[in-house]
Amino acid sequence: MTDTAAAATPATSHAATTVTPTFDPERRATELAILDALRAVVDPEIGMNVVELALIKQILLGENETEVKMILTTPFCPYAGSMIAQVKEQAESVVEHEVKVTLLAERWDPRDAGLMW
Repeated sequence: MTDTAAAATPATSHAATTVTPTFDPERRATELAILDALRAVVDPEIGMNVVELALIKQILLGENETEVKMILTTPFCPYAGSMIAQVKEQAESVVEHEVKVTLLAERWDPRDAGLMW
């Protein structure tokens, strides 16, 4: 009986130190709410929103600041400033704190949005 208790102790203490990532439904709901709000941001040249176009690459939720990482359809998009401002505004309407929009150097591929031209 003593041997069994001693053998269980190391496994128990090891399991207690192992951190398993868990699904946070509230966090996921916020991410989805941000994506839903971003559907109001339309690329004026294509006529589709930034979510449908697969321009939103990542949303990093923080307690005091959130970051939205996105790309543009073309490197020198004439509407970049306007679209970035709209993404920031729409995301801030959901999280009610500062949102930073970061442009990535990744090239947009219409196939990511299911477009075949």
